[in-house]
Amino acid sequence: MKKKLILASASPRRKEILEQMGLTFAICPASGEERLNTEDPEEAVKALALQKAKEAAGRQTAPALVIGSDTVVAFEGRILGKPADEEEAVRMLRLLSGRTHMVYTGVAVIDTEDGSVPVHFAEGTEVSLYPMTEEWIRRYVGTGEPMDKAGAYAIQGGCMPFIRGIRGEYTNVVGFPAARFYQELLKKGIDLLEGGEENEK
Repeated sequence: MKKKLILASASPRRKEILEQMGLTFAICPASGEERLNTEDPEEAVKALALQKAKEAAGRQTAPALVIGSDTVVAFEGRILGKPADEEEAVRMLRLLSGRTHMVYTGVAVIDTEDGSVPVHFAEGTEVSLYPMTEEWIRRYVGTGEPMDKAGAYAIQGGCMPFIRGIRGEYTNVVGFPAARFYQELLKKGIDLLEGGEENEK
């Protein structure tokens, strides 16, 4: 029996990436409070992804594969989430300006039929930025775009002219590591692109 694919996120970026992969899925965003018990960026996104997947999985009544995901920016090991206000967004961009940082996205997939977690990982991508002027930073923050982005910038948006280079998976920086996600499921015998999201017997 084929299982539905559920995305436990309201992120338009994640929705777009899954659509671009050619996947059919429903959206059931997790709404619970995120609880973080570690300051390690990789462990943090893995934990948050699993929290989201578990919450959404608990609301399913039919067999489903539920995807939880979370993204953080980390500079020198320090987690930079979404800015609380414009001044925090300005401080984050000053910190990242002209430097190299990491973007980590955690992914957890729960099979609601047996409660197993066939996929649970964190993917890291290195991002280097050109120097930004104070004037440009404040103008960019004023657009509102940075306010719901980890690290206060969108690689596919207004910050594009300052992306010096990336090392790793591009979609991971946007918010969801499409290739790693697909490859990890393939290892478990689940091929989402071939209609193979069936139980492995």
